[in-house]
Amino acid sequence: MIIRIMGEGQYRAPEALCDELNQIDNRIVDLVNEGKVEEFRSELARLISQIKERGEPVEAEELLKSDIIVPPEDLSFEEAKDVFKGSGIFED
Repeated sequence: MIIRIMGEGQYRAPEALCDELNQIDNRIVDLVNEGKVEEFRSELARLISQIKERGEPVEAEELLKSDIIVPPEDLSFEEAKDVFKGSGIFED
């Protein structure tokens, strides 16, 4: 799976990582629904960190369609309400 972090580039993510990212994504959806701003920020940072640490960066010259687009870490809580809803950015 190809994941783009807005403003930071693309990463190849193995299936096992995607399963873990989906769990974090689901937690973010819950936190946004519950209005827990600080916890949301922490989990979004964790999501991005896991992608960067465990994903394989895609070279800038390589043009690939992103399967998932992750918002930047500075996403506002108001914007998060539009992004992290339903099943989130990772489909179950």
